[in-house]
Amino acid sequence: MSDHEMLNLDEMGCLKESMELLQDELMNNHRIDPNLYVEYDVKRGLRDSAGKGVLTGLTEISDVTGYNLVNGRKIPAHGRLYYQGYNVNELIEGLNGRKFGFEETIYLLLFGRLPSEKDMEMFKEVMENFETLSGRFVRDVVMKASNGDIMNAMQRCILTLYTYDAKPEDTSPENVLRQCLEMIAKLPLLAVYSYHSYRHFRKDDTLFIRNPEKGLSLAENILLMLRPDGNYTELEAKVLDIALILHAEHGGGNNSTFTTHVVTSSGTDTYSSVAASIGSLKGPRHGGANLKVQNMFEDIKANVKDWSDEKEVENYLRKILNKEAFDRSGLIYGMGHAVYTLSDPREVILKKFAKKLAEEKGMMKEFALYELVERLAGSLVMEQRKLFKNVCANVDFYSGFVYTMLGIPKELFTPIFAIARIPGWSAHRLEELLNANKIIRPAYKYVGHHMDFVPYEDRKTEEGCEEVLEELESAPEPVREEKTLEEELQKES
Repeated sequence: MSDHEMLNLDEMGCLKESMELLQDELMNNHRIDPNLYVEYDVKRGLRDSAGKGVLTGLTEISDVTGYNLVNGRKIPAHGRLYYQGYNVNELIEGLNGRKFGFEETIYLLLFGRLPSEKDMEMFKEVMENFETLSGRFVRDVVMKASNGDIMNAMQRCILTLYTYDAKPEDTSPENVLRQCLEMIAKLPLLAVYSYHSYRHFRKDDTLFIRNPEKGLSLAENILLMLRPDGNYTELEAKVLDIALILHAEHGGGNNSTFTTHVVTSSGTDTYSSVAASIGSLKGPRHGGANLKVQNMFEDIKANVKDWSDEKEVENYLRKILNKEAFDRSGLIYGMGHAVYTLSDPREVILKKFAKKLAEEKGMMKEFALYELVERLAGSLVMEQRKLFKNVCANVDFYSGFVYTMLGIPKELFTPIFAIARIPGWSAHRLEELLNANKIIRPAYKYVGHHMDFVPYEDRKTEEGCEEVLEELESAPEPVREEKTLEEELQKES
């Protein structure tokens, strides 16, 4: 048996059969009859039978709509996204070449109004002073226990920041605002430094840590800190800035933002709240979807000989839908959305900038493939699943392609999403603190059976348990090098 803190099944030796027995017990005793969900009208996923989300709260932070209401009927329409009442399309068009687009979005989401030039000067000064990590923190926290999952690394760093805060448990609005601004400013550093640490300690790459520069936008500093030479083009920084704006907020009902509301309603600290939201965003059904899209396209490019041949591409997409290709899930990733019908406004905007970047990078052949898949996939999904609701591409469809063209490694795809979304989480946390004052507690219906208590000596032994015990007793004791805690710590130092 390996001398590890955590063991996987292949390392368990004589314990493997015991674990298999326990796994069987788990699988046999936790199955709920799916018909019961219909019988009790359970809103699975907090959605009704038509897929509409159950109303659980109120917000002024953003509005997401994919329908028009005509004579009381919902008619599918091109999607619209509003931040604090402002259409996101107009926000991006209104930048007029200014490079602090994401910073303006942060200000708008948190304070509910568009900042003036002087407002931005003051706000940028505040953020630049928060945009720092001490060498001690980077050495003792970021670089310790490095791993390939940067989302987990970010969670660990966020929770450790709690110990560096003089008032970590103070949930007054003014203190939470300060905490949120600090984490918005520091999260890019935590993500990029965690990635460099992972590449150095796990992949034997050269370690380099570059401090962000004052006067640069957050998007510029991400590229500066990430790249070995620190160089980037104006278009690259612009496209990343646009991507951050588009991912900054998307209503109170998406999984990670709802997590923010749920956790905040318990009265917990800001660090725990942000860490919980990062954990939610990490999931492949949420923030991890863009990585799925990118992996799917790599598979398509590897198996379709002529990317411009519409019939060949269509046939391979059918294979994916029929669970005969890629990950055999039957899903064309990046297609479909719970709210948007005819189009996702974020995808429409990002697609335009993806094309500009593809032209700069000489990757128009790849862009044409994305366009072709987008055009074919919607109708194929509708046909295969016999859907009447239109299926459009969502923001994840092009975001992975954009990140790849920007030279952002796959390990940072979802962390970039987190960097973009933390302003939205922060706004919702403050909204919950200022307005709700009630713990969120939905109901679950008990559908098990009440049982008569069985005395210890009369309980039935699980089949196969006695045989496993006999094997465990006859197995040799694992040989371990015994070390005291003091010796281990001395070795570390």
